[in-house]
Amino acid sequence: MTSQPIRTPIRILGIDPGLRRTGWGVVEADGNRLSFIGCGSVEPEGDLPLSRRLLAIHEGLAAVLGDFRPAEAAVEQTFVNKDGVATLKLGQARGVAMLAPAMFGIPVAEYAPNQVKKTVVGAGHADKNQVLMMLKILLPKAEPKSADAADALAIAITHAHHRQGAALRLRVVGL
Repeated sequence: MTSQPIRTPIRILGIDPGLRRTGWGVVEADGNRLSFIGCGSVEPEGDLPLSRRLLAIHEGLAAVLGDFRPAEAAVEQTFVNKDGVATLKLGQARGVAMLAPAMFGIPVAEYAPNQVKKTVVGAGHADKNQVLMMLKILLPKAEPKSADAADALAIAITHAHHRQGAALRLRVVGL
């Protein structure tokens, strides 16, 4: 007689990168059940030079990683806009957001903004209010204080729903 494998809850960190405010959200997935663990944002002082803001983002995320000990992380992909300089700077914040978990040995997945909205709301072009409303349903104990923290929770939820497929894709390409 063989017994069923015991399901192990997995803690997931979602990160919504930004230079002014980098949102973070931690959920625990146990099968299809999600539990809210924590959320917030890292907010470097606006008058700091770019290098110091990037350092502040890294230090803030490192503290979150140390406090919450997630097993996996997910980051929102950069939305390319008309301002190339702003997109490049956001890409640098995104690089720091990917580096911090990687330095802790945590795998990092990436999700497009439309995929996050479609996963959480059911529509890829949902607005922030719709995402927030669904977060209240999916994670009733969550009370994000900023849109960035709410987005980070949505990214973590997206990873919880798509992580098996993401892990399989990484194995297929040999990473």
